[in-house]
Amino acid sequence: MTTEVQLHRDGRAGRIVLDRPRALNSLTHGMLTAVRETLDSWAEDDSVATVVLTGAGERGLCAGADIRAIHDDAKAGGAGARAFFRDEYRLNALIARYPKPYVAVMDGITMGGGVGLSAHGGLRIVTERSTVAMPETRIGLVPDVGGSLLLARAPGELGTHLGLTAASMDAGDALLCGFADHFVPGARLAAFTAALATADPAEAVREFAAPAPAAGLAGQRDWIDSCYAAGTVEEIVERLLAAGVPEAKEAAEQILAKSPTALKVTLAALRRARGLDSLEAALDQEYRVSCAALDAPDLVEGIRAQVVDKDRDPHWSPATLAEVSAADVDRFFAPRGADELGLARTAGW
Repeated sequence: MTTEVQLHRDGRAGRIVLDRPRALNSLTHGMLTAVRETLDSWAEDDSVATVVLTGAGERGLCAGADIRAIHDDAKAGGAGARAFFRDEYRLNALIARYPKPYVAVMDGITMGGGVGLSAHGGLRIVTERSTVAMPETRIGLVPDVGGSLLLARAPGELGTHLGLTAASMDAGDALLCGFADHFVPGARLAAFTAALATADPAEAVREFAAPAPAAGLAGQRDWIDSCYAAGTVEEIVERLLAAGVPEAKEAAEQILAKSPTALKVTLAALRRARGLDSLEAALDQEYRVSCAALDAPDLVEGIRAQVVDKDRDPHWSPATLAEVSAADVDRFFAPRGADELGLARTAGW
């Protein structure tokens, strides 16, 4: 077990606390292993009625994977990163099918891998401090941890907008887009989590939840659904720039700053995810895509620009959307032979 995950029992509740607050609780491989082993153990423990996931510190649940470690490993061949993805996605699938109530408190920043540990749970809580996002295109990656399926199932084209721009959702938007279930005001959060030691989660929600804030994205559906229904990233950008809406122009500018390859693969992944029948199938697809990204230049370059050197000036290769061919995109979805995740073949607890 790692000291970066704190585990304790509190009445009927088993509590998992991600504990790397200085790193926004970003996930290491050891943390994934600790959570997995704990969930396996508590599933068979009759004294644990509810599992509660929270993050240490004041800033958030989890900002995602430790991408600096992924950057360093990718430069060395990527074997460690592939193993990380494999175990992370298996954990995401386990959470979705967990046989006991799994309560995820998405207070503060909850992004990437943090979404994978929370948004597939049975009860997902947001607060007025919540900032939820799948920001992978910022670093030359593609939404993963089951995020491609969540985005694909969001109303209309909201998921396409969020996936391509890497925009964040507040509590209202997270509820609208299917990433969360209930809003608990921050002032009630401590009492809510404490109640889970003795109360059924549904009872605790009835006592402490409140009406959710309005979802800002709901009022932007007209231009989002129209623009993002286009079949290519190039046409989406064209429609956004022609929409005559300031927010649409800003979205186009955000998209054009991202990795052209990651953008095209993201659009393909979301479109393909709409035809998938399970989270496991989506995770299998994401594993192929993420492993392919380790072999492409933009992931290392994107992390370098955002996290390592922090110059915010990535040099993408290819540098333009026009240079990314259909064949380039298809390579990300190609079967990997013996190196497949294979979750869809073994779905179930």
